Formats: sequence, structure tokens, C-alpha cells
Amino acid sequence: MTAPAVTEAGALDLWLIRSPAPADAGPLDLTVLDEAERKRAASFIRPSDGITYTSAHIALRRLLGAYLGIPAREVAFLREPCPGCGKPHGRPAVTAPGPPLHFSLSHSHGMALVGVADRPVGVDVERHPRAGTVGVCTPALHPGEQDELDALPEEERPAAFGQLWTRKEAFLKGLGTGLSRGPSVDYLGPDPGRRPQGWTLLDIPCGPRHHGAAALAGGAPTTTRLRLLPAAALHHGGTADVRAGAREPA
Repeated sequence: MTAPAVTEAGALDLWLIRSPAPADAGPLDLTVLDEAERKRAASFIRPSDGITYTSAHIALRRLLGAYLGIPAREVAFLREPCPGCGKPHGRPAVTAPGPPLHFSLSHSHGMALVGVADRPVGVDVERHPRAGTVGVCTPALHPGEQDELDALPEEERPAAFGQLWTRKEAFLKGLGTGLSRGPSVDYLGPDPGRRPQGWTLLDIPCGPRHHGAAALAGGAPTTTRLRLLPAAALHHGGTADVRAGAREPA
């Protein structure tokens, strides 16, 4: 294994993982997953959903294993205390000792996004929403967000809502609360000056069918690297250092 990829304080690494189509999935390397992950992967009714989940969790383990310098199957996880109630269902974290290594994972309809940093981070990726979804969910948003969406032409609302929602989920995952903190509490709209203090929000390009966002505790990252994970990293015999074949997403 080579040295961790986060080589400077304050850097943010972002990884896109494109799931193979069911007909092209091939032998995904389930051996790196633990028993709970394998059971979850087998529980999906739609094959495409199972492949998205499996690809995302194999990629996460391969990435974190490379950062930590340990085999992917030996990466162990825990849950940090919830900032709201103190119970162990906050941000997921690794148990390995050493320099701080924070991560976040999100996946949706064939795409996954992983964020890795030396401070708390949250990421979210979502497939573009339908107009009906926007209509149902908008009343649950912050009043300022509702006003901004209502002011847009109807045909522009789905894209604006999709990007807004990924910012919101990324921020709540970074906090460690998830949606137990109501989506109406915090403003995550297009005006950076109205967003929560102490966090940096970034919109992440995730291809033509998905929106993406990252939330990083503190100021802007010193470096932001967005890379596409090689497909070979998901399969048996994939490279031990998943970063070796990484490339910028097209």
C-alpha cells in the first residue's frame, strides 16, 4: 500500500463510483464486505439497486483500506454519538488509530459518491427529481428555500430542488443528525451568506442524471480532488491501491 491520498491538511477527496449494469456486473468482490453488508446486498428486490449498494460499499472499503494502509475487508466501522441525543447513531467512522480520517458515502440509482477528509464531511448524490417529487417535498423546506423555488419558472424547479436537496442531505450527514433534524431548520439555498456558519458547501458535478454536494466542517478545503474510481476496483483481483488507476470523471 502507498501513503494515504490526503497528503495535506484541509484537503477534500471526492470519488465517483459508477455501478455496472446488471448484465455487465460480473463477479463483484463480495469478499471484502462483512456479513451484514452481504445480507443487505442480497435483500434488494431490484437487481440494479443491489448492484448500486454493493458497488458503493466495495468501493468505500477499497478506498478506506488504501487510505489506512490495511486490507479492505479489515476496515472496521463504528457510529459516533448523535449530536442531538448522544446515542451511537451519528456519523459513521473508522476505528483505526492514527491521523483523523473522516468519510461519507451516498449512493443513488447507479451512482455513488464518497468524500474523505481530515475533518467532518458529508456527501450526497441523488438522481434528478421528478416534478411530482418537488411538489410533495417543497412544503417541508426552509421558508427561504420555499420562496426561492416558488419564484422560479416551473420548468426550472426540479433542477434547483435537486441541487438544494443534495446540499441539505450532505450538511445533515456532516452534522451527524441525518433527517432527524428537520429539513426546514437550515437554509441551504443558493445564497452562501444565509447558509449555516462553520460549514463549507460545494456543489459536485455527478454526470447528466445526478446532482451531488459535499459539506465540510470549517473553511474551504485547501484542495478539492474529484476522481472516478476505476471499475476494476469493484471486482475480484482489483488493484490493492485503488488510486493507482483513478482518473478525472468525463
